[in-house]
Order: sequence, then structure tokens, then C-alpha cells
Amino acid sequence: CYACRSKLEGLMQESFVDTPEALNELCRALRGSEWLAIDTEFIRERTYYPNLCLIQVCNGEIAACIDPLQLDDIQPLLDVLFDGSILKVLHAARQDLEIFWHDWQQFPLPLFDTPPAAALLGHGDQVGYANLVKQVLGVELPKDQSRTDWSARPLDRQQVRYALDDVIYLGQLYLRMRGSLSDKERLQWLAADFATLANPATYQPDPREAWKKVKGRQHLRGRQLAILQALAQWRELQARERNLPRKWLLKDDLMVELCRRQPRDLESLARVRGMDAGLVRREGKPLLQLISDACQLDKSEWPVEKHRPTPLTLQQEAMVDLLSAALRLLADRHQLSPQAIATHKDLQKLVRNDPDCPLMEGWRNSVAGTPLQQVMRGEIKLLNLDGQLVLG
Repeated sequence: CYACRSKLEGLMQESFVDTPEALNELCRALRGSEWLAIDTEFIRERTYYPNLCLIQVCNGEIAACIDPLQLDDIQPLLDVLFDGSILKVLHAARQDLEIFWHDWQQFPLPLFDTPPAAALLGHGDQVGYANLVKQVLGVELPKDQSRTDWSARPLDRQQVRYALDDVIYLGQLYLRMRGSLSDKERLQWLAADFATLANPATYQPDPREAWKKVKGRQHLRGRQLAILQALAQWRELQARERNLPRKWLLKDDLMVELCRRQPRDLESLARVRGMDAGLVRREGKPLLQLISDACQLDKSEWPVEKHRPTPLTLQQEAMVDLLSAALRLLADRHQLSPQAIATHKDLQKLVRNDPDCPLMEGWRNSVAGTPLQQVMRGEIKLLNLDGQLVLG
């Protein structure tokens, strides 16, 4: 494996680009590429938005790390990345695409994301990059730089090697997986997954819905939830405006406690567990106003927590068990893992006729959703033929 890795790296033209001249030369060489593997390195521990620290690209012949911290203008690179004639290959693309959308309000399209492709090839539904490279290419990649501070300069040789590997083998993954998907006639199955990744709404959550992600909200009721919605919306908007982590403004457990106590003045606010003097001084008055306004809302305006669904009946539980067995057979027929198609909760949603069931969307619907519904209606049966379970 190491020999294969060394051979591949030896054939690759590699560079670290931190001057305008080198950037222009690189971009001239990349124009007209059929595909381009892309990765980014960033930090966001102290910010709301990720801070871009490095961009890596590879077209199979050229691999480069581009340093946006040293370059005042990376427009020549953006012209290549946003070229619609070049397919962009990413791994777990969502965080990378969030950077592109926030910084440039544009996505590098068209795109190919390897995890959903890996799921369709039987590699599991949440396989990491290094494990996927090992499974598909037989190459063992080091993982010792995963906690690197990518904003520090200069980057050492091992850090640059790690960053380059992220795109060199990503391109090889794409070529191998594209061929396998094409042979299985599954390339088109990925269209819905990629469309979701390229939807701006994916990266623009509604601040009024932020309360639904607050830990501990399940212990609140009625007016308390109205206060939580107001506080969570304020926190989300302030975090964006100030570019600070949400928890730096208000921690989840403190918001829940404020909803319970509902303080009416600075003195009672200061007595709430978790409120320090600095927070009271900086944010006390706006927080009290938010709580007061939320308390005055009509009951019809209170948000409603989506409660756990009614427990399944004995018959419904038996149907889930039946569908689970049928799912295994369907997965085996398509050489997929059952988990890549549906979870146990997905099967429960199908039995409940929940419209949000993932089995009703995209390739999962054709592979399993429709046949499983036929099982539920008795149009397809689970049969025992000579000791073998089959769908018939």
C-alpha cells in the first residue's frame, strides 16, 4: 500500500501556492480539466462562520495547496472552481460548500460527493475519508494532522502532505467509484443528494426554528417554549452578526433555566444559575425584554414541540419487523447495506405513513420504498422456499 501511495505521489506535480504569480500559473494549468478534486481546511472554534485557511485542488496530474491567508486575491482560482464545465469532487461536501456560500454566495458546480456514492457501492452510509481510501484504493493514510491549527504559519511538511493527500486520493476515489456506479447504472441515483447540497436553503437555517436544536427543550412547555423561541432566535441572529459561537452568547442550559425562571428585572436575572455579572451587564436588558415580550404572546402564537409519536401497536411493531426482514433482502439484491437505505426509525415512519419518511424520496424510494409499501399491502410476500427467505 505504501509503495502504491509513493508511486502515485511521485507522478503528481505538487505545489504550495502563496504568491499571485504561482496562483496564476496554477490556474492556467487547471483550466480545461475534466474534473477537479477540492478540499478545504478551516477553523471555527471561536467564530460562527468557518474561517478558511487552505484550499486544496487536484485534477489527477496537478495537486496544489492554495494559501488564502497569504493571498489578497484568489479570484483566478475562483474562476476555475466556479467553471460549470469542470466537475468538482468533494468528500462530505456540506462544510466545504458552507464556506463557498458564505464567502462568495456561490457553489462550485457541478459537484460529486463521495459519501452518498460510497453508500450506493456498499461501503456504508457514514464512512470517513481515510477508511474509504483504504477500502477502495488499499492505501493507508496517516491521521495525525486531524487536529492541526490550520491558521498557524508556516505549515510544516507533514501538514502539507496531509492536506495534499486529501485531494490526491479523492480524485482517485472518484474515478474508481464513477466507473462502478456507471457499471451498476446508479450514477443518476445521486442527483437528489447533490441537488440538496447545492440548495442555498441547506446553509440558511431559519432563526425562528433555532429553538428546536436547544438541548433540554423537551422539559419545557407552553409559554416556556415561547420564551425559548425568542431567546434562541436572538442568539442565532447575534451569533451571525458578531461571528461568534452560539454558546459564547448563551449556553443551552442557561436558556432553559431562563425559560423556567422567567426573571422580570436585573436583580432576579442575576440570580439565575449560570448568569455571570458580565453577561448581565452586557445583555441583561435585551434578554429581559425578550422574556417579557414572549410572556405576553397569545397562546395561539406559542411554538409547539413535536412530541414523540404514539407508540406503535403490536400489529405495527410486527409490520416493522417484517419490513426489516424485507429490507435486508432488498439490500442484498442491490448489494447495499440495509443501513445505507433505511434506519429502524425510517421503517417506523413508513408504517405510520409519515410524509417525512426518507424512503419516499430519490433512489431509496425505487430501491426499497415502493417495494416495502407493496409488502405492507400484501402485494409482495415474504416466502420460505426450501429454507430460503425470498420476496415474491
